[in-house]
Amino acid sequence: MSLNIRRVVTGHDASGKAVVVVDEISKNVISRRPNHESCVIWTTGEFPANNDDDTDDGLRKVGTVDPAGTVFRLVEYGPGVTPRNHRTESVDYAVVLSGEIDMEMDGTVVHLRQGDVLVQRGTIHNWINNGKEPCVVAFVLVAAKPVERNGKLLTATN
Repeated sequence: MSLNIRRVVTGHDASGKAVVVVDEISKNVISRRPNHESCVIWTTGEFPANNDDDTDDGLRKVGTVDPAGTVFRLVEYGPGVTPRNHRTESVDYAVVLSGEIDMEMDGTVVHLRQGDVLVQRGTIHNWINNGKEPCVVAFVLVAAKPVERNGKLLTATN
């Protein structure tokens, strides 16, 4: 597995002209478990975001989510990816860019294919690739309050 993602980021020069400030193959590809790679493309430490800064916020160290902002990440799930049942305190917008994947949550399994989209709203879930090819998913995670049901907070889990 090897995510090879071209990352293009725009900004402004000193006179206010629109320019490309980053055009590179992403350097921050990581793997935290077998058959899994991820790459943070961009983050914001606040919401609404501040576009005045020239810092490369794609290189900021963040966890799964940014509790005060957003995270744009691409993930490649290889066949047989090691399970990670988890919940995030975020609204996650996901687009399957290639391959197929199963999203499992509390006994329900949803099969997603290339072009499918998913809105994940603080539910506990796991990604399973039972296929023969890697699956690449683009995620935008937006900070959210924990879900509350019957007076109980359903907080983030790893």
